[in-house]
Amino acid sequence: MSTQIPAPIPTDQLHFAMPPVHTDPADERRYRKERLAGALRNFGRLGYEDGVSGHITARDPEFEDCYWVNPFGMPLRHVTVGDLVLANGDGQVLEGRYHVNQAAFTVHAEVHRARPELVAVAHCHSTYGRALSAIGELIEPITQEACAFYEDHALLDEYTGVSVDAGEGKRIAVALGAFKALILRNHGLLTVGDSVDAAAWWFIALERCAQVQLAARAAGRPVLIDRRQAVATRDQTGGDLVAWINYQSMWQDITRSEPEFLA
Repeated sequence: MSTQIPAPIPTDQLHFAMPPVHTDPADERRYRKERLAGALRNFGRLGYEDGVSGHITARDPEFEDCYWVNPFGMPLRHVTVGDLVLANGDGQVLEGRYHVNQAAFTVHAEVHRARPELVAVAHCHSTYGRALSAIGELIEPITQEACAFYEDHALLDEYTGVSVDAGEGKRIAVALGAFKALILRNHGLLTVGDSVDAAAWWFIALERCAQVQLAARAAGRPVLIDRRQAVATRDQTGGDLVAWINYQSMWQDITRSEPEFLA
């Protein structure tokens, strides 16, 4: 007796998450704040925090030159939506109960101003990112994941101390240009995106690429992917929508395991 194979389910009936579209600024603000708090918690889980270093900013959808950011001195793994701070481009707090890290916020504000299409900027002092930055090298196309950054990231090949003024922030924004990532020599990594999810994913991916590159070089001589294949792979995997999709498993994990951060 034969068993009939079930009919395929139409693809339009299968769940596939895509970025939501908001018509109400209040709804979009809430969405961005939730994603920001979730990304900060994920960064804390991954060990990207180092003292008071470690920040992600999200542009407010309504108020010009205003950005949501994690509160100064609060552990990333403890941040909730209600803890987030809204500051203007000069670092003055408009909403919230905490200070902001003025040195870090200066950089973020200048990057946001230079790139009005961006929603989020991420910068942390992660271990492998700092190690690669100490060598002063770009990510090489030695893996499929690394190709996402091929000719789409830059190196700021100087170190000028802690960023405390707008001039330093502008210098970083110029070095970033139109790219999605920047390696700050002797400092660490910075990534951007048209959503919080994309900026967070690019940072996570860049940190992992730095780890792989350092490990591969320690083991031997890495074999580079040729330029044609590297460009083709970047065109397939290097867009912000792909980054958003890649990040969704981490979003689902943090919302299911730590739903209290949404308060």
